[in-house]
Amino acid sequence: MSSKQDRNDLLKALSYPLIFISLMWMVKGIETIWGLRLGSFGLYPLRIDGLLGIVTMPFLHGSWDHLMSNTMPFLFLGALLFYFYKELAWKVFLWIWLLTGVWLWFGARGSYHIGASGMVYGLVSFLFFSGIFRNNRRLLILTLIVAFLYGGLIWGFFPEFFPQKNISWEGHLFGFISGLLMAVYYRKEGPPEDIYQWDDSDIPDGEEAYWRTEHSTDKNALSENARPTRIHYHYKKKKT
Repeated sequence: MSSKQDRNDLLKALSYPLIFISLMWMVKGIETIWGLRLGSFGLYPLRIDGLLGIVTMPFLHGSWDHLMSNTMPFLFLGALLFYFYKELAWKVFLWIWLLTGVWLWFGARGSYHIGASGMVYGLVSFLFFSGIFRNNRRLLILTLIVAFLYGGLIWGFFPEFFPQKNISWEGHLFGFISGLLMAVYYRKEGPPEDIYQWDDSDIPDGEEAYWRTEHSTDKNALSENARPTRIHYHYKKKKT
């Protein structure tokens, strides 16, 4: 893949979470400028008027600090999702959004739940477990990066660690479970493993490339889900 194509893919992957983040900031800006309190449009469990919050919850934040704490993780994790899981990204993203909201509506405390934290936890969970379940070397590197940067988020499941009582730890938990479920469900789909395939078409009959080893990849042993990467080398005769 060319560097130009890589750059285009990266820009496209960044654009999707940026759209959502722009909406989050726009909503908070409207609240601030007009002195509004839109938290009542959030998710309220087991109330019919609280169902709207399944859709609106990620765009509503209690404060600018709350919004800023979600902005960079949402952008970074969203970009990773849309860059590495191009075919699955929208399915995973929307299912995490929907499942987190539905489970919150059925199982959370009687209070308004707002914020994109549930989505952040869902993205962390999916990106972490997908690499493990698929045993894909590239995705396992992604797993390690996510674990290193966001491993501390696990404490967000425990309400006793929050002096403020308005933290939706249920949203964290249900978001994480949603991401895990998506990683399990789509464990056989997504980016294939890179398999290196030697191109030895220019080696004369009866000659052997001196760098060839018995561990070279068998071209007939590629799995149907593998993505072969052709490595072409030119044969050069040894000097006598």
